[in-house]
Amino acid sequence: MLIEATARGLYCAAGDFYIDPWEPVERAVITHGHSDHARPGSGRYLCAAPGAPVLRARLGDEAVIETLAYGEAIAINGVRVSLHPAGHVLGSAQVRLESGGEVWVASGDYKLEPDPTCAPFEPVRCHAFVTESTFGLPIYRWSEPARVFEAIDAWWRGNAAAGRASVLFAYALGKAQRILASIDTSIGPILVHGAVATVDRTYAEAGVALPEAKVATELARGYDVAGALVVAPPSAQSTPWLKRFGDYSDAFASGWMAIRGARRRMAVDQGFVLSDHADWPGLNRAIDATGAERVLVTHGHSQALVQWLVERGLDASAMATRFEAEPGAET
Repeated sequence: MLIEATARGLYCAAGDFYIDPWEPVERAVITHGHSDHARPGSGRYLCAAPGAPVLRARLGDEAVIETLAYGEAIAINGVRVSLHPAGHVLGSAQVRLESGGEVWVASGDYKLEPDPTCAPFEPVRCHAFVTESTFGLPIYRWSEPARVFEAIDAWWRGNAAAGRASVLFAYALGKAQRILASIDTSIGPILVHGAVATVDRTYAEAGVALPEAKVATELARGYDVAGALVVAPPSAQSTPWLKRFGDYSDAFASGWMAIRGARRRMAVDQGFVLSDHADWPGLNRAIDATGAERVLVTHGHSQALVQWLVERGLDASAMATRFEAEPGAET
C-alpha cells in the first residue's frame, strides 16, 4: 500500500511522509487549508502554490512551507509526488503518488461544480483512489450553481426592497468567497464578518478577484445597513454581533440544507443548498474518471459508499481518519 492510515495520519511509508496528518510529523503534504486537514506543528509542509497564502495564514510565519505548481512533480525518497486541482477551495489539491509502477491518488476534499475562486477538479488516472464521502448518500444531489445564486440574489433583492439586511451564514474559508464572487453585486452593499474578511485578504493575495466588502465592525456610526448583504460564519449565529443589523432576514448556505428539517434546526429564515464537496453523482463520476480498481473511502458516509462501490464490482473499503464533514466555521 502506498497510503495507509496510522495514528498520526495518512502515511506513505515508501516516501516517509504524511498527507494531512492530524498530529505533528517531520514532513506533511497538505491537500488544502481547512483546519481538519492543515494542522500546526509539523517540520515541513508541501502544498499547491495557489494555496500557500491560506496555509500561511493558518499555520503562522514560523511554518516551513514549500509549494508545487499544479501538475509539477518532485521525488520524495524515491516516490514521485505531484499535486492536482481538487476544486474544493483555493489551492485545494489531490495528491498523486507513483512508486514501483503503482499510482495512488489521495483526493482530500473535492467538488466537481464550477467555482470562480479556485481551479476546477481534474480527474487523475490511478490504480487506487482515496476519496472523501462527506455527502456520500443518494439523497445528496446538487442543483446547478447558477440556480442557487439566482435564488440567493432573489432573497437578497426581496429583503432590500423591504428595507431589511440579509444575513447569510457561510463557512469562512471557501464558501464565503465563492458566494461573494457569484452574487449580483448591484443589488446593494456587501458587509462581511471579520473572519470572512481575513480569508478574503488571503484570496486577494493569491490573485482572486472579489467584490468590495466592508467589515461590519468597522462601519461608521449611523451607517444604513438596510438592503445590505452580510456574509458571516455560522459561529456568528445567535451572538450579540448580529444586533447591529436590526430587523434582518437570515439564511444558511450548506449542503446540509438538502436534508428536510435542517433549516428548521438551524433556526434561519431560508436555506440554500450549496456545498464545496461532491454530491452523490459527483463522487461516482470522480471515482469512475480515475479508472481506479481499488477505492478507499474516508470521512462522511463511508460505509454507504463502500457498499455501493462493492456492488459495482470495485475493491472498496473504508479508511478511518480524523477528518470531519464540514465542521463548524472552517469548511
